[in-house]
Amino acid sequence: MMPEIPPGLAKMNEVYGWESGDFPGDFFAVTRDHLFGEIWTRAGLTTEQRRLLLIGALAATGKHDILDIQLDSAYRLGELDDAALREIVIFLAHYCGWPTAATLNGQVEKLIAKHRKDTND
Repeated sequence: MMPEIPPGLAKMNEVYGWESGDFPGDFFAVTRDHLFGEIWTRAGLTTEQRRLLLIGALAATGKHDILDIQLDSAYRLGELDDAALREIVIFLAHYCGWPTAATLNGQVEKLIAKHRKDTND
């Protein structure tokens, strides 16, 4: 009989759209059990709404490496399409600044091009 997947790990897999293994250590356990098991599953906001908030926070704080992961997951899971991604760039330009939005725009256009190439191959 297969062991049951912890609820936090199940939510993490849902949020990212891939199967993550369980890893040793307290940091991963807190991430799995608290962040994904309790925070991402709270009532009041959908996963998509939480992701939009996270995208804004990551852009505002310059965490573009993590932003790549969130943008890709949202795009692959159908939460955001080309038009929505581009609209996020325009909106955040006014709140996070033009240099941040310029970097974000490059990320978005690279992501869109990659997925178009992947679907055409």
